[in-house]
Order: sequence, then structure tokens, then C-alpha cells
Amino acid sequence: MSDGTFGVEVNGRSFSEPPRPGQCLRTYLRERGWFGVKKGCDAGDCGACTVHVDGEPVHSCLYPAFRAEGRTVTTVEGLAAEDGELHPVQRRFLDPQGFQWGFCTAGFLMTTAALDDDQLDDLPRAFKGNLCRCTGYRAIEDAVRGVCHTEAPSAGESVGRNLPAPAGPQVVTGTARYTFDIDVPGLLHMKLLRSPHAHARIVAVDASAALRVPGVHAVLTHRDAPERHFSTARHEHPEEDPDDTRVLDDTVRHVGQRVATVVADSEAAAEEGCRRIKVTYEVLPAVLDPEEAMRPGAPVVHDKDAVTARISRPRDNVVGEAHGEIGDVEAGFAAAYAVYEDTYRTQRVQHASLETHGAVAWFDEDDRLTVRTSSQTLFLTRRALCALYDLPPERVRVVAGRVGGGFGGKQEMLVEDIVALAVLRLRRPVKLEYTRAEQFYGATTRHPFTIHVKAGARRDGTLTALQLRVVSNTGAYGNHGPAVMFHSVGESLAVYRAPHKKVDAFSVYTHTVPAGAFRGYGLGQVMFAMESALDELARRLGLDPLEFKARNVIGPGESMLSPGGEEEDLHIASYGLDSCVDIVRRAQAEPVPEAVPDGWLVGEGAALAMIATGPPGGHIADARASLLPDGTFDLAVGTAEFGNGTTTVHRQIAAGELVTTVDRITVRQSDTDVVRHDTGAFASTGTVVAGKATLRASRALADQLLDFAAAHLRVPRAECGLAEEAVAHPGGLLSLKELYAAARAVGVALTAEGHFGGTPRSVAFNAQWFRLAVDPGTGEIRILRSVHAADAGRVMNPMQCRGQVEGGVAQALGATLFENVRVDARGEVETAAFRRYRLPQFADIPRTEVHFMETSDAIGPLGAKSMSESPFNPVAPAFANALRDATGVRFTDLPLTRDRVWLALRDAGTTDHQEA
Repeated sequence: MSDGTFGVEVNGRSFSEPPRPGQCLRTYLRERGWFGVKKGCDAGDCGACTVHVDGEPVHSCLYPAFRAEGRTVTTVEGLAAEDGELHPVQRRFLDPQGFQWGFCTAGFLMTTAALDDDQLDDLPRAFKGNLCRCTGYRAIEDAVRGVCHTEAPSAGESVGRNLPAPAGPQVVTGTARYTFDIDVPGLLHMKLLRSPHAHARIVAVDASAALRVPGVHAVLTHRDAPERHFSTARHEHPEEDPDDTRVLDDTVRHVGQRVATVVADSEAAAEEGCRRIKVTYEVLPAVLDPEEAMRPGAPVVHDKDAVTARISRPRDNVVGEAHGEIGDVEAGFAAAYAVYEDTYRTQRVQHASLETHGAVAWFDEDDRLTVRTSSQTLFLTRRALCALYDLPPERVRVVAGRVGGGFGGKQEMLVEDIVALAVLRLRRPVKLEYTRAEQFYGATTRHPFTIHVKAGARRDGTLTALQLRVVSNTGAYGNHGPAVMFHSVGESLAVYRAPHKKVDAFSVYTHTVPAGAFRGYGLGQVMFAMESALDELARRLGLDPLEFKARNVIGPGESMLSPGGEEEDLHIASYGLDSCVDIVRRAQAEPVPEAVPDGWLVGEGAALAMIATGPPGGHIADARASLLPDGTFDLAVGTAEFGNGTTTVHRQIAAGELVTTVDRITVRQSDTDVVRHDTGAFASTGTVVAGKATLRASRALADQLLDFAAAHLRVPRAECGLAEEAVAHPGGLLSLKELYAAARAVGVALTAEGHFGGTPRSVAFNAQWFRLAVDPGTGEIRILRSVHAADAGRVMNPMQCRGQVEGGVAQALGATLFENVRVDARGEVETAAFRRYRLPQFADIPRTEVHFMETSDAIGPLGAKSMSESPFNPVAPAFANALRDATGVRFTDLPLTRDRVWLALRDAGTTDHQEA
């Protein structure tokens, strides 16, 4: 750059505009339209931004852009040939579908494309710099090895086949568009000033210095925000959640809560503006522990009216509680031959979706507020924005691109409200994109639980009583707190028969980062305790733990009873739990081929789980299917695609009903303009609720096509039938193009709608089994074998569903072994980066053997049940039970880190007392 010029070649094109001082290569490339380069961490930890510089892979978030001068840069978009032919690596990832949400895929592709033969032989080492949160890495390994799982489509034979995701070609070429992969003219950037205190009252805010920063357009504080309270949680029925949150509040309740926002021409100017805001705080007492929070005299987190805010006991920091008893548990324990009780604890876990929370909003040409957001709940977010800012629904449109992961974390309104405030104030487009650190202290986590469980059984292994006391730490705000607490003690108790059951559960406020919806929605935490306790009780009775559980588990046709009351719309509409148990039995009986080092301890363990397919009270989905002029079909659905595979399944369902191939169906989705309503992509409803709406719309359209064709041809309806691209009739074939033209000529629109309200509901079953080995001298654990049995009803797409199971097991193993959002004595999150928060890497995750049961559900569409959340739930207890079997030590606290295991074995006298 000595002559004052700059030049870099990117994907065969030359760019001469020099980078800004300090600019990284990632932002330089994205500003020039290469959106395949993703932002996942800005710290070189995740690999989503990997590109090639002169053929060498680099993390472009760490690579200074000025160093690219005179070099050749290749992004994922540049891998393909000029004629559009895919690079061999892109083809290898496409054939086995080596992705789910695809946000990390470009990074894996670029890393793989640079590997030599020796590196390909050692993938755990080769992929140390790349993280995936969704696949469990096995699909990625298959992609690298050239394994093909996908099948070719055929007319009318779509359901039950391994058909590829429609966005697959865009994912592997880097052209799939996520939230911020767009160019919005005149865009302003937002940054948030956050609280350094766990609890404080804002006395004064001086923004004068911030407003003098060049490029700053506005500083917004609580004085600019609506005074009304709401919940960031998104549910079809808002009354399920407490109204305890403001867009900007004059009281802060956790370290990291937003205090003010700066809107500027650039992120740098907005950040500088935040640094110059002067805030005067009155620091108040804080409480961080939920048990302490419920004691008399503890600092009150929300001093609000219990009725209007829907908080159970505000002065006691109890946002929600459940108490109930079936029978008489004391009598049940008195009748027991053996009783076991203990206290179990689970930790905070971050969702860690690689695409962080964010939104960009603007006014369109019709003067409508348009919000493009990374959200699982577009329609509910629109409803909340309308209520918050007194806007009619027709004035607000909420849309999503492809969503880069959710796991429940995006069943919240965490960014859209404040972005909308700025757009309404400035009448300019505004963007807010969370940093990775903000995801840890400004978004939500999984609820930490403390569960005291007590279980009793007769000598023959018949359960006599089950009792739970559950305390859930919902953090500073109650979003999802009561609902998670209620759900946690539902199916976890209902899956087992016992004449006497009792529960006391509390969702408690503390001055810590808020918790929220997370895969499993509370069941995983309580099932860890319940399945561990029953395993221990079986051992005290001298019984095989799996046989003990199988003897007491609920059977087909039985009522699901928990002390919270029977949910009348919840049924066992198909039953495969017995088959799941049989899969585990077979795994137990098979020989152990794995070589285990001398002195290591070997054990095995299993756990069972049940989950409802959808939430109580209804979950709404609408769909519309239409014939297009060219004889293809348009399918409009409201649910969002974030790696859950719903788009693929909806096309398969529609193709089967319309006797066509999936490539002839275009899906429009994730947009409040396309259908009447959709509650959202959460609670395992993408297939069982939205899929049923798609089924009904497609069937109705098929009937319309045949009715109109019969009338047009003047033949009996019974003599007409759908065929690929045509209607068959006694005189031959009437093409769908001709059918459309004939209908249009008489003013008939061949379009049909489908609706499902999410009730009645069925249940899905899962079983997980591990065999593992433990080194007592170091605490190291090796997973020797992992088997998962899933009752998903009729499996719509086995390849895709297997990926959901593998990803769920992998994510659950992270929560079991090392993931932990640590909060210090001040209430501040200590693990606000991936290098301080241990996510599972390629080397950590075993290849899980996935088995699907042959069942067909009477409620779900075409016999399907859910399988997105449920694989997570039995993993931690199965692992803990295997660890107990190997070591003789019952571990009651998660995560089961290596140092925690070694210390427990040392204290139990199991180790050789050598230093780890």
C-alpha cells in the first residue's frame, strides 16, 4: 500500500476500495455482497467466517483486511465453477445433506476444500476450528467421506423418503439468505448500553456527549420507551407469561440489561456513543440464589401488582408455582420396601445458535413497518409490536430469512421491540445484531433447576409413590418461567405409574441473566433427576434398572396423570415405548468389541422419556396451496425454517397429496403476509401442527382440481384422477397448465386453505443408552457406544429425522459434560465467549446409532409425531446412570466435568490418587 492504492481479487473479481482502519476481512467481504461469509463469534472460535487467502484457509474475522492486498480471496460463493457446476466438496455436502440450519456450512466447506489426504484421515483435528450446533457432526463426516443419503423424487411417493432440503443448493453455495444477508439503503446501526449492576435504579442519563459523536442520530432511554409492560416470551396465549418487562426500564435487574440505545451511521459510531453516555445509578441490594430469594426479607426483584402483572407472589419473588397431590404420598412411602431420595441440580446452558439474535426494520413503500428478524415466532412478534406501539396489524409486516438456529432461544422478542422503537422515531432503516458476548448476558439461557426427588417401591419393583420439589431459577424476568416450570413436572411424572404422586414447584426471580425457552422446555432438567433416582432405587431393590422402569412405565391407552392435573386433549395416540426399550435390551445384550485400557472402569446406563407433541391450549397453523399458471404449485406456510426441516416435510406432504414431485412445489414461508396466522416454530409443532395444516390445504386443493376438471371435461368426478403434471380422465390427460387456463377463463382460482388448531395432541417416546469407560486416575470418560431409540410415529424423512436425533443427542451431551454459563458473585456472566464456554466439537461427539420405531399416530399428519426436542431429554440421565454403573458413585449435579468426576472418585476412594 506504499503507493496509496489497494487491490484484492475476490472470487475472480477485483476490488480496489481500501478497508477502513482496523477492519477485518469478514466485514470487508460482506460489505461487498459476499454474504456466504458468516459472523458467528468475531473471535476466531467457530469457523463460520472461513475463507481462502491464496488457497490457505483463514478465519476472516481475525484476518486484517489490509493484509489481503495483492492476494486472491475465495469465499464459498467462489468454489463453484463459472458455469455453475458445483465444486466437488459442495456436491459432497449436498448429497448426504451435511447441514441443518446451514449457518456453519460455508465454514466447514472452506475448511474441507483445503484439507490434504493426511488431514482428511484425522477429521477431529482438522475441524478443531469449526463448530456446529445442530448436526451432531455425523452428517458432516458423511459429507466429507462422500456418503450419499438423498433419494431422487418421484411423483406421489414422497413421504417416508430421504428427499433433500429445497434450500440445499443455496446453503452449499453460500447464496441462502439469513437475516442480515441483504442490502438495505440508508441503513442505520444500533448498539446497546448495558447495566454493570445486578440491581439498580437509574437516577439520571446524560447523553449530550454521545450525541456529539459524528454519525450519531439518536440516543433513546426509558423516557423514550412505552411505559406498558409485556413479556419477551412468545406464546399463542400471552396470559401464560408475566407482564414484567419494558422496552427500556428505569430499573435494571441483571448485569447486562439494556439501559439505553444509540443509533448511528456505523456500528463504530454507535459503540462510541454508548461509551460516552453517563448514567447515574442508585445501586440496590440483589439476590442471586432462588432459595434465598424466597426467604423473608430478600430483595424484591419485581414489586408489581400480582394480578395485573400475573406474578404469583411478587414480594416472595415467586413468579409461578404448582402444588398438587394424587393419593397420599406419605402412605405410599410407608408401604414401600425401599425409598430413595436426593437433590439434583442442573446448570444454565446457552442456546449457542451461531446466528445471533438480530433484526433490521424499515418502512416500505406502503408506509408499513417491516421487520426482518431471526425469530421462531413471526406472527406472535407482530402481535406484540402492534400492542406495544398501538399499531393495526395491517401496518406491520414481520418476515424472516433462513434462521440460523433457535433451540427455543428465538421464541422471544428480544430485539424487535427496540429496533421498532428506533424506526418509528427516526423513520429510517435500523439494524441491531447481537455480538456473541451479548448472546450470553443479553439473551436467555436454559433454566437452572434444583430438584429434590423421592421415590418408593415394593419389593417386587412396583412403584408406590413419587414426590418432587422443584425450584427453577427464571432470572431477572419471568419470560417462559411459569410455563417451563409447569411443563417440567408434567410428562416427567406422567410417564410412570404410581398410585401416589406429589409435586411442589416454584419458578423464582433472581437478579441474574433471564432464562427462557430451551429444547425440552424443562423436561430435561427434571428427567435427569427422575431417571437417575429410579435407576438408584432399582439398584437398592437388586433389580435391573431398565426392567424396573419398563415394569412401571405408562402403557398404551392409559391416562397420563400428574399432580398438576390431567390434560384432556393429550392422548397416547400411538405407542412405541416398549419397542424403544427392546432396542436398548438388544444393545445391552450385544458383545463389547471396544478395547478398553487396563484399569479403566466400564459401565452402561439407559433412560426413558416422553414429551407432548405441542403445548396445551392450542397451537395454530394456517396453510394455503395453489395451482400456478405453469402447472406447478405454490405452498404458503407461516412457520419458520431454522434447520428443523419443516420446509422439506411440508413439500413432501403436499407432493404426496397432489401426486407430484417435490421440485414442482414452491414454498413461501416465514412471512406474516403469506397466510392468516401461525403460532410459531416451537414446542415440536413444525410437522405435527403446521404439517397438518399443509396436509389439509393440499387435500382440499386436490379435491378442487378434480372437481373443476370433471366439470370442465363433463365427465364423472370418479373417473378423474391426479397424475404427474396432469389430470387423468377417460379421454386421456388434461395438463395442469390447461386446467389452470380453463379455470382462469371462468374466473375460478384453484387455491385452498388448511387450518389446524394444535389439539388434540399425542406424545412421542425416546430411550437413550450409553456404554462408557472411565479412567479413575484422571476422570476422563470415553463413550464406547451410544444408542438412541425414537418413537416418532411415521417418519416423514428418515435422513432428516435422524439428523434431528443426532443433533439433539450432541447438544445434550454438551449440557451433560461441560457447558455451563457461570455467573459470578456480582451476578455477571463469566463465560461470555465460546473459548470460555465449552461447546461440543467434532472430537467430542460419538456416532449415535439411531433406531426409529414402526408406529403410526392417530392424531399426527399421515401418522407422524414430533422429534425435534425429545431426543435431548433422556441423554443426561442415561449418561449419569452409565457413570454410576461404572464407578459406583451417583452424580447429582451437572455438568459432569472431568475434574468433578475425578474429585468425586477420589473422595469415594475409587481413584489411585495420582494427579490428573
